[in-house]
Amino acid sequence: MSRSIVPWPHPCLRRPADPIEKINPEIEEIWRDMIAVMEAMPGVGLAAPQLGIGLRLAVVDASSARGEVLRMANPEILHVSAKLEMGEEASPNLPYVSAQIKRPRGVTVRYMDETGAWQEKDLVGLWARSMLHQVDHLNGRMYFDNLSKLKRDMLIKKARKLCA
Repeated sequence: MSRSIVPWPHPCLRRPADPIEKINPEIEEIWRDMIAVMEAMPGVGLAAPQLGIGLRLAVVDASSARGEVLRMANPEILHVSAKLEMGEEASPNLPYVSAQIKRPRGVTVRYMDETGAWQEKDLVGLWARSMLHQVDHLNGRMYFDNLSKLKRDMLIKKARKLCA
C-alpha cells in the first residue's frame, strides 16, 4: 500500500494519536511505508499522523550512513537533558519553510519495538531532536507550535504563499 504525506492542517495532525496494543502485520506494514516515505523525503524521522494515520507509531534514523531505523510504538520521553540546543526543523506536512527550534540535547525514550518488547534508549543530538519532533506529532503538535504566535503566524503565511 502506498501512503503519502497529508497537508497541514489535516485533522490527524492536530489530535493525539491512539496507543498501539500489540505489534501485528498491519503495524509492520505501516512502519515499512513510513520508512519508505521518510527515505524518499529524505528525512530523519516520521510519525504516523503525518500520513493521516492516528496511531502512536514513529520511525527515526539520524545515522549518517542510514539503515539504523528505530521503529517505535507508543514512544514516551522519560527524561530530557538540561542542556538545550537550537536546530533547524521542518515538516513535509507544511513544505518550503523551516524554523530554528530550541530543544533538549539528549533524551531517554521508552517504546515498544518491532518484537513487541519494551525498550529504553538514550538519544543525543539529531536523534534526540527527531525523537522529540515525532513525539510532538503523536501528541497533535507541529514543530512550529514551539514558536511564539507571531513567528508561527509568519511561518504559516509564508508557507501558504509558497504553496499557492
